[in-house]
Amino acid sequence: MSQAASVIDELEHVLAAGSSDRRTEILRRVTDLFLGNAAGFDREQVGLFDDVLAHLIHQVETKALAELGTKLAPIENAPSGIIRSLARHDEIVVAGPVLAQSPQLTDGDLIEIAAAKGQDHLGAISERARLASAVTDILIQRGDTTVVRKLSQNQGAAFSDRGYVTLATRAETDETLAENLGVRLDMPPELLRNLMVKATETVRARLRAVTPPEGQAAIQHVLDSVSDWVLRKAASPRDFGRATAVIDKMQSDGRLNELAIAGFAHAGQHEELIAGLARLCAAPIDLIERLMQNPRHDGVLVACKAAEFRWPTFNAIVKSRFAPHEVPAGDLTQARADFLKLSVATARRMFRFWLVRGVAKADG
Repeated sequence: MSQAASVIDELEHVLAAGSSDRRTEILRRVTDLFLGNAAGFDREQVGLFDDVLAHLIHQVETKALAELGTKLAPIENAPSGIIRSLARHDEIVVAGPVLAQSPQLTDGDLIEIAAAKGQDHLGAISERARLASAVTDILIQRGDTTVVRKLSQNQGAAFSDRGYVTLATRAETDETLAENLGVRLDMPPELLRNLMVKATETVRARLRAVTPPEGQAAIQHVLDSVSDWVLRKAASPRDFGRATAVIDKMQSDGRLNELAIAGFAHAGQHEELIAGLARLCAAPIDLIERLMQNPRHDGVLVACKAAEFRWPTFNAIVKSRFAPHEVPAGDLTQARADFLKLSVATARRMFRFWLVRGVAKADG
């Protein structure tokens, strides 16, 4: 440590009378001395460097501090005191490299800094190779869109159940975040499924394109389950008492027609839609309800054709079954082709058969 002692002796003189440039030079010399044999220094020796650097950093310019942080950030046994001081610096050019890389920072340090500093500091923390869920919780809570997107791309970040729920909620209005979460292998399956239900077809297509081979099967399984979710949602119990009263009044006023049914579909008024379609088809409500619950569109198509509805109305009804989510483009294309192919006469024969049978078969 003779070289270190010589530098420290010089330090006392520089601190008392040296210029800023001279202080920066000494800071670099002390830093280089440490870096030259960092792996060989014991705990006491590292502590000595910590004390020396602590004296120097208060009397040098930001540029020199940024250089110091960049050099010390990746060092396993860097002086912990100086690392913590640099990590809390207001200038991101100083704190950033340390926040993103230093193994000396504890979860407690990161949580404290994330709770007190701005978005640039949170963004730097989000880049760390490993992040505990306690840290990501505060990053998700305080982070802006840029921070959360960066965090969601970090495969070394762990998330709590609460954190994942918050991310999934934010992803409903952020397609980039939805894509990032979609390719995470640790995303809880139920949350991923719910997220994909609410994702646009564009997001789903991009997920298929960017998902690595090991995740393709899982993503496809999730996407395939979306229709099942729609079916379960449609199958939930409904109360048609109020809707029937509305339909009775509309019929008596002469306002129950195709335009009214399209309006119910666009407005998401499912009970009124089902009750109104049943009345126009002279069919029981439970029959139309079962057709609407079927995962395929065939049954609803037959009812709409029998009522002589046009494609825009049927299109609106199909979309209402998925609302507020988009119908897969392929489903709409097939639905339109089937609609154009089916004649009114054939639809009415099929519908009369269902009325006689009193059931709607599961296969439409």
